[in-house]
Amino acid sequence: MNFADKVVLVTGASRGIGRAIARQFADHKARVAVHYHQNQAAAKDTRAPMPGGPHVLFQADVASAEAAQHLIHSVVKDMGRIDIVVNNAGIFEPHPIVEVSFENWQDAWKRTLATNLLGPAHVMFWAAQQMKRQGGGRIINISSRGAFRGEPEAPAYGASKAGLNALSQSLAKALAPYNIYVCVVAPGFVETDMAASMLDGPAGEAIRNESPLRRVARPEEVARTVLFLASEGSEFLTGCIVDVNGASYLRT
Repeated sequence: MNFADKVVLVTGASRGIGRAIARQFADHKARVAVHYHQNQAAAKDTRAPMPGGPHVLFQADVASAEAAQHLIHSVVKDMGRIDIVVNNAGIFEPHPIVEVSFENWQDAWKRTLATNLLGPAHVMFWAAQQMKRQGGGRIINISSRGAFRGEPEAPAYGASKAGLNALSQSLAKALAPYNIYVCVVAPGFVETDMAASMLDGPAGEAIRNESPLRRVARPEEVARTVLFLASEGSEFLTGCIVDVNGASYLRT
């Protein structure tokens, strides 16, 4: 997988899965637009060991339609083009229906859908316009097994990821005539900062035992799947949803 001369935007690249994706693209000779929302220091830490480049930091709240548009335009202005977009930025906010107030319920839904579904939709709209002008491109969206199995403690999260799956497959059909390919990677639990409290807590062992491998995924394993889908020769996988959950949840 050689991404020389390719410009890759990774949203939510300051930590976790996004950091691993950004670093692996750099290891394979891409120039990476490292997106972050608030934590510039963490984004700099992501970029620090990355070979090649130049790799550029970009700040944006992708939940804002205007910020998403500005992000794509800034990447193209500063880096010359945009060949691959990885929509990884997302939030997980518990809001169990029998415990929270209606006001908290509404707030959780608004924030989650704005970040996890509308944000990628806005980014994909503007990226697709640029990719069409260039003659093609790749979009990889990071979903979740929660889109399929349900998320009783965070239903907005499960719904947002199910929506992202449907959106991705709709755009795979719409954009294929322009040589723009859209795929989804749906991880289960991953060893990230976001999941650390659960994995280190009382439920950690049960979570690891959901997989016959008796562990959760490493961020680098998710990243390798993303790079494969973004590589030359994977075009006929457009519209696919690839599970990376260690057989912890199987669907037909």
